[in-house]
Amino acid sequence: MANNRYRFDNFIVGSANRLAVAAARAVAESPGSAYNPLFIYAGSGLGKTHLMGAIAHHASSVQPTLSLDYLSLDEFVRQLHAAVSIGQAENFRQRYQHVDLLLLDDVQFLTGRRETQSEMLRLFNALQGGGHQIVMTSDRPPSDIADVDERLLTRLAGGLIVDIGAPDYETRVAILRSKCEEREVRFATGVIEALAKMTFGNVRELQGALNRLIAHQTLEEGELTVGDVGMLLGGSPTPRAAAEKENSGEYLAFLTGVQRVVSENAWRVRLGEGIAYWRGEGYRTGQLDRLLEGRVEPDVERVLSDYAASVDRLRALEAEATGVDASLGGADVFRDPDRMSQAEALVAKAQAGDVAPEGPSPAFTRDEYEVGAANQLAVRAADAIIADPGRRYNPYFIHGPSGVGKTHLMHAIGNGIQGSTCLGAQQFVDSLIAALQEGTVERWRSRFRAAGALLIDDVHFLAGKERTQEELFHVFNDMYDQGKQVVLSSDRPPKELEDLEERLRSRFEGGLVVTIQPPDRGLREKLYARFLARADIEPEPNLVMYLADRPVASVREIAGTIQRLIATAEVAGAAVSLELAKGELDGPGSSRVPAPKTMAVDAFFLDDEKVIWDWPEMSGRVIEEWR
Repeated sequence: MANNRYRFDNFIVGSANRLAVAAARAVAESPGSAYNPLFIYAGSGLGKTHLMGAIAHHASSVQPTLSLDYLSLDEFVRQLHAAVSIGQAENFRQRYQHVDLLLLDDVQFLTGRRETQSEMLRLFNALQGGGHQIVMTSDRPPSDIADVDERLLTRLAGGLIVDIGAPDYETRVAILRSKCEEREVRFATGVIEALAKMTFGNVRELQGALNRLIAHQTLEEGELTVGDVGMLLGGSPTPRAAAEKENSGEYLAFLTGVQRVVSENAWRVRLGEGIAYWRGEGYRTGQLDRLLEGRVEPDVERVLSDYAASVDRLRALEAEATGVDASLGGADVFRDPDRMSQAEALVAKAQAGDVAPEGPSPAFTRDEYEVGAANQLAVRAADAIIADPGRRYNPYFIHGPSGVGKTHLMHAIGNGIQGSTCLGAQQFVDSLIAALQEGTVERWRSRFRAAGALLIDDVHFLAGKERTQEELFHVFNDMYDQGKQVVLSSDRPPKELEDLEERLRSRFEGGLVVTIQPPDRGLREKLYARFLARADIEPEPNLVMYLADRPVASVREIAGTIQRLIATAEVAGAAVSLELAKGELDGPGSSRVPAPKTMAVDAFFLDDEKVIWDWPEMSGRVIEEWR
């Protein structure tokens, strides 16, 4: 959890961090609606942690009921490994999918962690699909993090990536003055300015130098001069400092005072340790936080014991819930003792069979899906399926590179068919593994067969998973025999899916197989106009045409460009205009994305025949490799 000392009102804003602060404020005030995900990178000690803490503090102040988690990537990995080791991987996933605001620090350590990358990819899809906010920090931009899944990089590019540079002289002076006011310390004229003129690698080093000056002035009971700054920070103690160190009487008095303060606040230390432990375990500690903020000393051991008992009760309730429906694992009510009654009500509801299977995300609607030459065949087929599910194009198989709108279209279809179950292939695999561990495979099968339609995203992840393919084969046959719609998506057509059983591949190819290509110019124009209007920006024709002329590889890239322009405009105090866009996108160091090869599609009527649409140039296809 973030430190409450890290706030926007004590974060000094300068030219090197202005854009990052503006974006952070926008995210904190309205999580999930602007710059999602937000990726902040900078060297060590330049304010990333402070800014993350400020986001958490401000977001909690604006929305007290907001569910947020702030942790480092190492802590995320530790929790993931712990969950896997005790067979609670699904609970781990469900827990984070219920978080409204997720803040991940130090994601540069993703290098080489394929399992963690896969988990984060699934988590990002779930969080963004539900309108939840993601904020990450790193010591380098995403493109410089070695050995990271390309699909993860494209999702980061769909948000806003900003950096924080080293503070200039004026900002260093402002930081030093702010710290002095905070600690009620005064220096002689020119001391702060002399310190600010010295070279430091980051803000932490600057604060460390200030601490040395404060210590010397306070302990020696004498005012420092500008001439003392260079001498003290050069490492040579002054005669007065040496004399003070030798004054053992005053030194012992200082230690006695410290001991007395620690003794008087021992209960706070003990309670703080308990809070830190339970937060590390992923539980809300509101009732403990309230005691810590109070002035009356409680019976700390009894309080912690009662809290531990409440956690045990929540764990038991969660076990009961997941025994009925594994998807309930990780629900936020099972992480907050203050919501015990809600947890009990959820379990009772699940046992009564009143919990619906996982459905499509309401955020992905057909009305929000723009149509162009790159996707018109896929959309026409989707509309036909929504109008008459299970009869015309069953199964329906969509393929194309990452970020072109496959997932959106799939969920839009699901939202148009009552009782649809919509999930990623990895979720399908994980749910089967959980059912095998718990001995509830029959219940698992019944849950999927009872759905009004079955939609599975990224089916290429089923490659090599023999038991899952076998179960999908039987579920597929049952759904098909009942006349229920099946929709699948992948990054490649069925015939190119290696390690997929022939009986499944032939069934996938037996329906309608279509591709969605990177946005063509007409589609880019529509998308830019929509994204600008959604951000309450008048889509001026000249601006839209200029943006549409720039080739992109995915829809996410278009969203990222709009967020970049909005952030630049906010920092500059100007409106998003053609001039601003040209200056930002065509300025020094900018580069255009190579134009992907596309194939124009003429309008034609889809009949009841099975249609397979292939891209003739294999060299033009982007294939993601799963390792």
